[in-house]
Amino acid sequence: MSVSVKSPALAPARQSAKDPVGAPSIATPSIKETQIIAIYGKGGIGKSFTLANLSYMMAQQGKKVLLIGCDPKSDTTTLLFGGRACPTILGTSGEKKRAGDKVSIGDVCFKRDGVFAMELGGPDVGRGCGGRGIIHGFELLEGLGFHEWDFDYVLLDFLGDVVCGGFGLPIARDLCQKVIVVGSNDLQSLYVANNVCSAVEYFRGLGGNVGVAGMVINKDDGTGEAQAFAKAVEIPILATIPAHDEIRRKSANYEIIGRPGDRWGPLFEELATNVGLAPPIHPKPLDQDGLLGLFTGDVVGRHVVLEPATPEDMCSAATFKKPSLEVIYDDV
Repeated sequence: MSVSVKSPALAPARQSAKDPVGAPSIATPSIKETQIIAIYGKGGIGKSFTLANLSYMMAQQGKKVLLIGCDPKSDTTTLLFGGRACPTILGTSGEKKRAGDKVSIGDVCFKRDGVFAMELGGPDVGRGCGGRGIIHGFELLEGLGFHEWDFDYVLLDFLGDVVCGGFGLPIARDLCQKVIVVGSNDLQSLYVANNVCSAVEYFRGLGGNVGVAGMVINKDDGTGEAQAFAKAVEIPILATIPAHDEIRRKSANYEIIGRPGDRWGPLFEELATNVGLAPPIHPKPLDQDGLLGLFTGDVVGRHVVLEPATPEDMCSAATFKKPSLEVIYDDV
């Protein structure tokens, strides 16, 4: 089943022609259109932290925002609700089905200070496919009227480590208009970000319309690899969140730091503005050598020489000391 956006309220923004200097201009639709934005990144890189604070700030700026957690861990909304876990759509649906009831909006969608939020959920460990769970979750959202909802922004939190079709749903099926990647100055997070850029370009080649709006650098320690990556793949940096102990402590205590007037408020005000205005663009993903080239050789081991193995290396020496069946005749 193709989960494509059809209604005017949740329709992808039209892409306009490039301006004279070659940069994509921002679409100016004649009717209000929801921006549906998928955020991807390595597990634990700070997607949920970023989205909880971003959605909160957007709501404080008068925007109507829906935050949907699409990670089987179901932790996207936990920070938003001060450490309280939400009932998931998949879990609630299963319980209601067994009881012969139907799921209603109030069962799975909750509010805080203007932000609407829900969690798709996923299967129990070892008992199903998380990607398939994502697809089923969006089918349930359609049944709840997803295409008729009226929001300024719908923010989707997706795990970037997994490359199966379920987690690539927003990109593969044009469910969103643009993607944001979250990364840091480490190889693994940039590997995931590069994979997401590759997926965007692959589906563009098949006629897709999703683009990359940019990158959020989290836990920035100033070493510069994430900045170098963004420059290399030609995507903008939407915000840089420093590796600061106060941010770490407050996040661990499930506190929102993206509040107007607070110390970190301007950072998320800038991020909210950039997210809204950034157009979906074509990234230029790197190959493996190009990605490794962002780091010094002693960090990633580029000085190591690959030595081919031999059949003798793979087996014990006795394996190769078999008696010969060759018949040798004495000289006549």
